[in-house]
Amino acid sequence: MTTILEEDVVIVGAGIAGLATAVALKRLGIRALVLEKADAPRATGAAITLFPNAWLALDALGVSHKLTSIYGRTKRRLVTNIRTGATRETSFVNTDGRIESGPRSVHRRTLLEALADELPIDTIHFSAKVAAIETETFEGSSIAVIHLGDGTIIKAKILIGCDGIHSTVARWLGLSAPVDSGRSAVRGLAMFPEGHGLNKEARQFVDAGLRAGFAPLNDKEIYWFLSCTSPLKENTSANPELIQKELLENYAEIMPPLYLDVVRHCDLSTLTRAPLMFRYPWDITFGNLSKGNITVAGDAMHPMTPDLAQGGCSALEDAVVLGRHIGNSLIKHKTLVSGGIVEAIDGYVKERRWRITWLVAGSYLSGWVQQGGSKWWMKFLREVVYYRLLFSRIVNTVRYDCGKLPRVTFPGELDNSSKID
Repeated sequence: MTTILEEDVVIVGAGIAGLATAVALKRLGIRALVLEKADAPRATGAAITLFPNAWLALDALGVSHKLTSIYGRTKRRLVTNIRTGATRETSFVNTDGRIESGPRSVHRRTLLEALADELPIDTIHFSAKVAAIETETFEGSSIAVIHLGDGTIIKAKILIGCDGIHSTVARWLGLSAPVDSGRSAVRGLAMFPEGHGLNKEARQFVDAGLRAGFAPLNDKEIYWFLSCTSPLKENTSANPELIQKELLENYAEIMPPLYLDVVRHCDLSTLTRAPLMFRYPWDITFGNLSKGNITVAGDAMHPMTPDLAQGGCSALEDAVVLGRHIGNSLIKHKTLVSGGIVEAIDGYVKERRWRITWLVAGSYLSGWVQQGGSKWWMKFLREVVYYRLLFSRIVNTVRYDCGKLPRVTFPGELDNSSKID
């Protein structure tokens, strides 16, 4: 017998975007069901750097205090050209000595746990693989119908795809598939049981086709990465020990000893390698980011290269902005009505479209220019066009405030989800 469930909101994916969106809706008194295809909470990804825009979003979600008490702000960032030795410094310390705008690097797992802990225990359903999506009309309202791999059918007033770069929901909307940027990235977490003795500063090292760096999370752990245009050997792609060995051998002569020492101390269980994917900016500008009561958020909407460290930050923004529009509709109509839902999702897409187009384009441009070659025209683009004209504007993207969630003063008016056999 087919099991049919009815839900107000279904979110596909229990990553940063999915959990943050569920938290935003919970703050409005709306219960969301989160479907996660994995059989356990996500554990991939060692760490993530969160800039001021992400912390403003976490403030709006009411969870920032769980993390700020653990992770300190970065004091400064140093970017060194490996060939010339020239170093650019960005200080996050104000003239009065306070560090107000510096990013914080946090464990990805800790961030996910902080979000998940805000949700009712039955919110996330694991091993829930979406097999198909369709829509139907009931009493004049559009309903999203989600078919799971085990035969379960879920009918929802709102469907939000937060299911990553290979999103099933994004494909249903007709969004183009992400493309390979031509670069791959290796990431990991270095462990120093006796302490690494480094200051709270991020270091980066750039060269033609290469960008690497690290940032301390605390006194004993350092998040590190390396992205390159010359891919590692395919037979090492799934073997952390071989990836680490090849990195140390290939870059022993050009990378500073400090960076190599960080790589040597990597906890191999945290080491991952993956191609850097992104969606063409014009596909976001002109693509279908929503259709009626169905939309996407996070990497499902805007996969981007990590060069501005805005993937996770913008996913948190998405959650707050979408929650704000749905909350305002709820206040206006006193319940989730079809016309109000469509209006809210359209407003969310309109607000997000141009910002994320700029973030995707800016991230790709930043990586391409900084890892460009040594030809005169590339140097001109890097030193004059990028650093002198564009850099400050790109950096200002991290100071964006996505706003607050509205206060809904009539909890309990939404119908509870029901189960129909």
